Amino acid sequence: MLLTLLRTLRPQTDTENPPLLAQPPAASRAPRAVQRARIVPRHPTDRHVRLNDDNPWWHDLYHRLLTLSWPMFLLMGGVGYLAANVGFALLYLLDPGGIAKARPGAFSDAFFFSIQTMATIGYGRLYPTDLYTNLLVTAETFVALAVVALATGLFFARFSRPTAKVRFSRNVIVAPHDGRPTLQIRVGNGRTNQILRADVELLLLQNERSAEGVSMRRFRDLRLERSHTPILSLTFTMMHVIDNESPLYGATLEQLKADLAELLVTVTGIDETMSQTIHARHSYLPDEMLFGSRFADMFGYLPDGRVAIDMGQFDATTPVVPSDAPAHAQS
Repeated sequence: MLLTLLRTLRPQTDTENPPLLAQPPAASRAPRAVQRARIVPRHPTDRHVRLNDDNPWWHDLYHRLLTLSWPMFLLMGGVGYLAANVGFALLYLLDPGGIAKARPGAFSDAFFFSIQTMATIGYGRLYPTDLYTNLLVTAETFVALAVVALATGLFFARFSRPTAKVRFSRNVIVAPHDGRPTLQIRVGNGRTNQILRADVELLLLQNERSAEGVSMRRFRDLRLERSHTPILSLTFTMMHVIDNESPLYGATLEQLKADLAELLVTVTGIDETMSQTIHARHSYLPDEMLFGSRFADMFGYLPDGRVAIDMGQFDATTPVVPSDAPAHAQS
């Protein structure tokens, strides 16, 4: 049977009939912890380190502030706010008596006077008394206006930025489909709305050596049975047939690992709620491939006839048994 063939194929020396993508031994089928970084990072440890980069971080500060996580963004904003008020408080202390009713040399009075000035909430017991302090208040007020304007824009941009909540299956599966070995990836919409005109793309990235002996990273397109769907509301299964035209034809897991191979998945579409283009990406390493399994069924019907989808089964797989294969593929 085709499934038995897929499970037992091994590398051959015959270049005219190379093996299909062979599966690992049964003891190593379970995904192992990722030991190397990805092109599409999932964790901070996956991010690439840029060496000898002469572009200072402050040259692209706006973009960096937009891409920071919310906890880090709020932390940096809070630290910057406190640092600005501490700086102005020290400047106010240079003019003893410049703040009415402030205790001489009291940093706390100067600090809270700076807070009141920067927030433009008006003065109570404390107020400026001489030219130096009034000029300093004028400068701080101008700085406060600029900071508030920038902070408002950043908060709005971060909240209004369209984002996709696309879900990708935990593993890639390789199993017979319609009698042909097929690589499959499940994609789903994590929101209750719809993604319109969704396009999906699957690529193989691996190291290759040219005829001149130069090593480089090469992208190989993996042709999908269907790469476009007008509506992505629930799930969509990407399928790539491993035939003699596939870049994966004749490859083994050991070879893919040696070539530092990685499967890159991209999804692009229009969010129907915001009518803006959204995109998502994901990656898989060879250790995240499962053989001889298929994705578990997610759809069913409620007693009232409505269609139900069990998102708890999104990553679930079931073993492929011989009866799952079409009759013409069995021996």
